[in-house]
Amino acid sequence: MTRPIRTAALSLTLDELLAQSLWFTSLDESAQRQVRADISERAVGMGQFLGRHGDRQHVWFGVLEGLIKWSITAHDGRTVTLGGQLAGSWFGEGTLIRKAPRQSDLIALRDSRVAQIPLATFDWLRSHQPSFNEFLLMQVNERLHWFMGNVAAYGLLDTDSLVARALVGMVHPLPNPRGERYLQLSQEELANLAAVSRQTCNKAMMHFKDAGLVRTEYGGLVVLDLPGLQALAQ
Repeated sequence: MTRPIRTAALSLTLDELLAQSLWFTSLDESAQRQVRADISERAVGMGQFLGRHGDRQHVWFGVLEGLIKWSITAHDGRTVTLGGQLAGSWFGEGTLIRKAPRQSDLIALRDSRVAQIPLATFDWLRSHQPSFNEFLLMQVNERLHWFMGNVAAYGLLDTDSLVARALVGMVHPLPNPRGERYLQLSQEELANLAAVSRQTCNKAMMHFKDAGLVRTEYGGLVVLDLPGLQALAQ
């Protein structure tokens, strides 16, 4: 008998988040003590901003609970969602490394909790811990590779494939290092991620459900067949 997929939202403590983060476990003991001393927690209510376009960012973020999206809003009100971050993921390093204002908004799609590592600690780790720089290099490279794939996808794939790619992106280790298959994501947000209309997204989801690729639930959806979605997204 197949065991049902757990659909409870993941919630981590600061210690649990650090313990499962490869960049942290690769640090020497003194650096780990410094991080534990400097890290803090922040709650962000659904719909609240974690950061706004044009803000100066002073911390590196890790997700303890919930879902954080980053998006860009045009002057006419249209919004493009660039991605989402689930529990266990770290993000915001690009803005800190560039030492420039944010180019996107960070918004909580659910009541969320985030870990914050101060910029001074982030810069100290970059200067004193080679393994930390190696992690950042891989993370930035993975993000760049995904965005380059998106540019190609929007010119080459059909709409069902674009929705499949958006779903695959939310299970990608970059925003979802634990590989959680239950996504607290509305179809409206999924349509935004895929850059298609809500109606087009709904049709694609019906096709996916009929094919046994996904299952919808209250407040989200479950990815049942990731290889099947990945095949559609290529």
